[in-house]
Amino acid sequence: MPATDFQGSSSPLSNIGRSILALRRDQVHSMEGTHEVTGLERELEAFQRQVTERFQQLSSGSSELLSLSWIRKLLDVFLCCQEEFRAILFNNKASLGRAPMDRLIGEFFERSVKALDVCNAIRDGIEHIRQWQKLLEIVLCALDNQRTLGEGQFRRAKKALIDLAIGMLDERDSSVSSVAHRNRSFGRNNASREHRSLGHFRSLSWSVSRSWSAARQLQAIGNNLAPPKANDIVASRGLAVAVFTMNSVLLFVMWALVAAIPCQDRGLQVHFSIPRNFSWAVPMLSLHDRILEESRRRDRRNACGLLKEIHQIEKCTRHMNELGDSVHFPLTEEREAEVRQRVQELGQVCQAIKSGLDPLERQVREVFHRIVRSRTEGLESMGRANHE
Repeated sequence: MPATDFQGSSSPLSNIGRSILALRRDQVHSMEGTHEVTGLERELEAFQRQVTERFQQLSSGSSELLSLSWIRKLLDVFLCCQEEFRAILFNNKASLGRAPMDRLIGEFFERSVKALDVCNAIRDGIEHIRQWQKLLEIVLCALDNQRTLGEGQFRRAKKALIDLAIGMLDERDSSVSSVAHRNRSFGRNNASREHRSLGHFRSLSWSVSRSWSAARQLQAIGNNLAPPKANDIVASRGLAVAVFTMNSVLLFVMWALVAAIPCQDRGLQVHFSIPRNFSWAVPMLSLHDRILEESRRRDRRNACGLLKEIHQIEKCTRHMNELGDSVHFPLTEEREAEVRQRVQELGQVCQAIKSGLDPLERQVREVFHRIVRSRTEGLESMGRANHE
């Protein structure tokens, strides 16, 4: 998987994540001699602190990274940050129509619109995983809770595993040929059937257009995203920092979703520059590095998604395929015990997917609607501020 370009910054403003108050106080102090902390400054610093704490919690666990439960926590973080950011905008509606906030908020809303397409593509990816889950259930139905395991049950399970392998391959020509090779190892050299099966999975289609690219969409969201300049921070009374923070959260969350979930034209080539002295930058960059490291693992480079449960499906089905190619009937007691052990492992993966997909899909839908609502409210506030 291509690398994402996450960079630190040598900018003299690299500590602005912690110095909103200091920047404003220095300016006001030079003009008035004294300055009291305002409610806005407290609100902005609280927002920075809360974003930091939430990303620290996300980065604290290592075993569940990129699992369904971790992705749900990531979306929870986004929804909380989005709601707090929305409250900041609501409390400072008069500032939204003035420079530089009118420009900065307009750019943020443009990025938000692009994120809606990512949400749609992710929901389609979730539906693909749900189709794979149904094939796993066919395997379990054939081999689980059976008093005796015969050749007929294995044939049915193999058929489902073949369809699953086809469905999980990327839509590249080389992938189709690798499926044909794998089917021959099962003794099923039927090219027309292979193409019909692959066509079935492709016919699920994406709700985004066929020319749409997740990689290009991420690049568009991150395009020209940079820390605010000192004069913008001062002119916006620190609000520019909150906008940059929320922009960065939006981009990171969309990037992580594309990394984890099957998506059209996946790729992580995004230029995302975060000053490392932002308090929330350290845990966010740590998560990025770990996700990128996962994508570079030899057994994950060509994966259709980095979701932990997808990797478990691949491992379990590979073991089942190898086992299916080596068994002879009637099964020995030792071989039957091995088969039942593999089936039990497959059942655990299937249950994890079954219990996690629906809540995840609801969260993605909630993220979509929350972005739309926040954008609508923000544009209305900007319009009223301009008329006033």
